[in-house]
Amino acid sequence: MPIIKKFNGILPKISQASFIAENVVISGNVEIEEKTSIWYNSVLRGDVEKIRIGRNTNIQDGSIIHVTRANHIANKTGDCGGPTIIGNNVTVGHGCVIHACEISDNCFVGMQSLLMDLSKMEIFSMLAAGSLLTPGKIVKTGELWGGRPAKFMRTLNQEEIDYIKTSADNYWKLAIEYKN
Repeated sequence: MPIIKKFNGILPKISQASFIAENVVISGNVEIEEKTSIWYNSVLRGDVEKIRIGRNTNIQDGSIIHVTRANHIANKTGDCGGPTIIGNNVTVGHGCVIHACEISDNCFVGMQSLLMDLSKMEIFSMLAAGSLLTPGKIVKTGELWGGRPAKFMRTLNQEEIDYIKTSADNYWKLAIEYKN
């Protein structure tokens, strides 16, 4: 059974039409929509801000998702703090750290990538495996970024853009097999 923990009186809201692997830990102000899969050894900790994950998204094994409190001086979060918002049809590869940032619909985050506070991936963008997206950086629509620190590499082609949705759909099919 996954560990679903109330924090400061807030219990995570998880769609019954999702897949949460047995050893996942989810605490606090977290919402997960339908057809989303959270895979083994992942941790989602919505303690000082909120985490929202859309539909048909997959958070692969060993990923960590966290947030930043309001008025964090170093990260300049202001009164709103730094929530983590992940859209629909997103693939987050194995071993990623997603921290106080926004990943829009139809994005692909390569394995072992790190997204730091107040960074953003716009719709149909991709981050190469092992990348470090530093605070406040924005990956624009249709762009591929990579490296440590991540920089613009090139524009995605149509085949790569189409693959983003295929990846998300394939992970939901796999999740159904695990559920059954």
